[in-house]
Amino acid sequence: MAMIADEQRGVYEQILDAFLNDSGRVFFLYGYGGTGKTFVYRALSSAIRSRGMIVLNIASSGIAALLLEGGRTAHSRFGIPIDLRRIQYFARKWSQDQIVQN
Repeated sequence: MAMIADEQRGVYEQILDAFLNDSGRVFFLYGYGGTGKTFVYRALSSAIRSRGMIVLNIASSGIAALLLEGGRTAHSRFGIPIDLRRIQYFARKWSQDQIVQN
């Protein structure tokens, strides 16, 4: 892990320690594109798998899921249904709101 930045190392160690000690803590890793979130996720996944444990890489979008080994969306992994009628409704509503604003 020589390529990891100090801030990334701190986050990595804190999350891994919490996981290995079964602390039950929840973490939300966020940042702008290119800040190293995927790098940290991959490092954590690798560290946990190297200990013989199972890792399910779950992402909120298909694009994010593609960046992780075996990554899937929550909808795909857990069979959460997607109501396309609601998505279409909100897309139309958003478009109408944009027209009104402009």
